[in-house]
Amino acid sequence: MTSILSRLRSAAAKRAAYHQTVREISAMPLDVALDLGIFREDAEQIAWRHVYGR
Repeated sequence: MTSILSRLRSAAAKRAAYHQTVREISAMPLDVALDLGIFREDAEQIAWRHVYGR
């Protein structure tokens, strides 16, 4: 039972981190994003790789 709860907590934390990262990248000023080589349209893909490592 403890394992299930810990897995659920971990999944919820990763989901929250994913959504936070998407929001931050999407809200980034265009000039900053371009300086970093980030396209805001790719926010979901970037966040996925950052949080889930795939």
